[in-house]
Amino acid sequence: MFKQLNFDPSKSRGLAALGRSGVDLYPQQFAPMEKVISFTKHVGGSPANTAVQAAKMGLDTAFIGKISRDPLGAYVKYYLNSVGVDTSHLTMEESGEKRQSLAIAEQPERGRISYFFYRQDPADLYLDMKDIDKAFISQFKALLISGASLCRSPAREAVLLAMEYAQASGVRIIFDPDYRKDGWNSLEETSLYYHQAAKYADIIISTREEFDILESLTHPGIDDDRLSAEAYLNHRASLVCIKHGENGANAFTSDGRQFHGPVMPARVYKTLGAGDSFCGTFIAKLINGHPIDEALKYAAAAASITISGKSCSDSMPDLVLLDSYMKAWISGRIESWDGWKSIEKGEQI
Repeated sequence: MFKQLNFDPSKSRGLAALGRSGVDLYPQQFAPMEKVISFTKHVGGSPANTAVQAAKMGLDTAFIGKISRDPLGAYVKYYLNSVGVDTSHLTMEESGEKRQSLAIAEQPERGRISYFFYRQDPADLYLDMKDIDKAFISQFKALLISGASLCRSPAREAVLLAMEYAQASGVRIIFDPDYRKDGWNSLEETSLYYHQAAKYADIIISTREEFDILESLTHPGIDDDRLSAEAYLNHRASLVCIKHGENGANAFTSDGRQFHGPVMPARVYKTLGAGDSFCGTFIAKLINGHPIDEALKYAAAAASITISGKSCSDSMPDLVLLDSYMKAWISGRIESWDGWKSIEKGEQI
């Protein structure tokens, strides 16, 4: 049965993103970690980054989560506020003993980067059912759920409750698996909770690798995007988008349509942040009524701009920057990142 891909027009607000937030430290030198002298500080965490990108697209966006009661937690809240994300339901961990998730990047050369995660018992996993406000969630057209928050209680129950409230209030549920292996006890546990969340999602946005984990218990061995999508389009989902990094993305709808998102020109500084930038732009475009194929193109462009910058959240483009890139690309005036940058600096678009 076809489920319309639409959002309740009576809802006054755009997107509420729920889940983890963190702090990323990026090296200022291309060198092994032992030789790095200094770092820059940025907000991280997939749902927080997605909220940042959606807000930069002009969408009325909020973030629901738990932060540490310390200067790094205060920084996360300050930064989200500074880019226009509503943090009225971003709460502090009560004991003051849990710390903000931290990711430290190592980048020995341009285009190659890895993370060291410090995520032992982080503050965001202490989001509690009492932190979930049905009246607040009911204002939004969509609620984004991070699968990383399903790995442990009490955040697990908070996520499930938020999904119940969203479904009861006519709020579209968007599920991003946001896989972080260290948070889970086993692959089977991950697959089970991912499957439960995906069954109740209206939109699923995932990498191919995350979909393999999602299906490992219930539909093992499937590596065909269409077959993977159909398993959930036959439940509640009206749209499933599966990302393939440098090979673009495939999107499938419950009425049998299929779309392929292109890969846009980029000068890759680092590979991180592309998925969150893609997701935030894709969601914002859909909520604002743009067609799926257009949303995929803008999302791919946002991802390319983000990986050409030095961080995740701070390298995400705002609407003005993204529009200048897209106008040049659509007109055929750029085939490379260098071509766009020369236009963006000098010529009138």
